[in-house]
Amino acid sequence: MDNNGSNAAIRGKVHFIGIGGCSMNGLAQILRGRGFEVQGSDSTTSPFTKRLEELGIPVFIGHDPKNVEGCGTVIYSAAIKPDNPERVRARELGIPEIERSVALGIISRSYREVIGIAGCHGKTTITSMLALIAENGGLDATVHVGGMVDFLHGGIRLGSHDLFVTEACEYVESFLTLHPTVVLINNIDNDHLDYFKTMDNIVNAFRKFVARMPADGLFVGCTDDSHVRQLLGEFGGRKTTYGLDLTNSPDYYPADVHYDGLGCASFDLMHRGERLGRVTLHVPGQHNMLDAIAASAVALEHGTDIQTVITALARFRSVQRRFEYYGERNGVRVFHDYAHHPAEIRAAMDCALRTPHKKLFVVFQCNSFTRARTLFTENVDCFRGADKVLVPDIYPGREKDDGSVHARDMVAGINAQTNNAEYMPTFEQINDYLLHNAAAGDIVLTLGSGDVYKQTKLFLE
Repeated sequence: MDNNGSNAAIRGKVHFIGIGGCSMNGLAQILRGRGFEVQGSDSTTSPFTKRLEELGIPVFIGHDPKNVEGCGTVIYSAAIKPDNPERVRARELGIPEIERSVALGIISRSYREVIGIAGCHGKTTITSMLALIAENGGLDATVHVGGMVDFLHGGIRLGSHDLFVTEACEYVESFLTLHPTVVLINNIDNDHLDYFKTMDNIVNAFRKFVARMPADGLFVGCTDDSHVRQLLGEFGGRKTTYGLDLTNSPDYYPADVHYDGLGCASFDLMHRGERLGRVTLHVPGQHNMLDAIAASAVALEHGTDIQTVITALARFRSVQRRFEYYGERNGVRVFHDYAHHPAEIRAAMDCALRTPHKKLFVVFQCNSFTRARTLFTENVDCFRGADKVLVPDIYPGREKDDGSVHARDMVAGINAQTNNAEYMPTFEQINDYLLHNAAAGDIVLTLGSGDVYKQTKLFLE
């Protein structure tokens, strides 16, 4: 894509409303790299907005109708409502408005090859691993990540105009704007039920995503997941598989697995019975091993040599907010994980339990009343091994409290399994409890995608 009319949908100076979002930040950099004049606005400053300003991209703090004047295209994030003053002014001036996921789809059409990394969990980690493989010379690719990645100073790696690697998000079926030549599906889970309503609808969304590939496209799927296996069985084109469970006969899998004292895996990467090489990770947990195998499968199928993959994966460190170490107070180490689905919570718990500790204190904030209600049974069964689970009020997210579920219900459900949970509505109460009960050698793990990270910072003050 260039700015000389080959793509009429994005033209002229481009203004991003909500440019501080990770994905929006990356799209702005991609378009700037393609020759577009770009600018943007956001309600507050952030590491993302500061990074853009360092790159010479103008960022306005606050939303002012004057910001869009003279622009040819406005791109807005899903959080920006139609009554935003900049969107209102854009409509008055006849400036085309494009939602973020649609803009991502338009951009993807400008690449000869597009690798879409999909799945309800693990997308950001797998895409970040592929970005590091690209940084090590394994792929000349532009990589678009939906999370903050330290070695990228954001969520974007600018590279080839031929190959585009991007997270493909299933929420509201936004990945159906993409035009992938390679699709990776890591898992399909009962998430976003506020939109999808049923598991069948979720699976069908992924089915439609696979169908967007051309006839010679490649489907890379995880055989550990029954729904992914279903789609693999339906797919008649090129495909390759990966997984940990050998009874499902994956093409790529680990052998001779060992975990160090921090729970980080080393393993032989195998392909259809052949040992390719020894991989050593410095991120903990079995789920990170699976994600590494997924990234390896994509890179190797694209012609990357195994040593480049091994070197890159050895350098990889956790994506921000994924079992991220925040600091220590009086010998108590504090970690935070963005986990907001039972599968992610179990993965974070696995990391914590593999990390040497005396006692494990978990602060779990459920994100959204829909998740609390529809995933109740799965959520309350995630905390075996924790010495104490502290549960604040549910984070409402996009929803209003209809009274159908309360944090006290979550506590009762957890206690029916392990009898180690307590309801504490505020972070101040939780902090007071931790200060009086956590001791040197213990771990505090905060879990959730709401504002529970504030508890982490409060404890470390």
